[in-house]
Amino acid sequence: VQLQAFGGGLVQAGGSLRLSCVASARTFSSYAMGWFRQAPGKEREFVAAISVSTGITYYANSVKGRFTISRDNAKNTVYLQMNSLKPEDTATYYCAARRSTMAATRTREYDYWGQGTQVTVSS
Repeated sequence: VQLQAFGGGLVQAGGSLRLSCVASARTFSSYAMGWFRQAPGKEREFVAAISVSTGITYYANSVKGRFTISRDNAKNTVYLQMNSLKPEDTATYYCAARRSTMAATRTREYDYWGQGTQVTVSS
């Protein structure tokens, strides 16, 4: 499975961005999907995840209420809508796919990773 993330950029604090991640898998609807981020000098951390059944989502406490993960199985795409962005959201954002119908929050539980897209939030 190949994943390509895009939609990052430079935005002022309080602004919004929507990240997209397109998967090459013909069976995209069989994969749970997640978003992670990594800031310079820090470990990669969980942001959000969505199960194959779109009613089940998970969020890191730091983004809960501001970010929304969603998926469109017909387009093989998972999205991350980011609102009320803060400077501490600045990081490279990665999408990941898991060979399971259930979402997960740990990096080691994901099997495929995209190349990352940079998000920079200025104060």
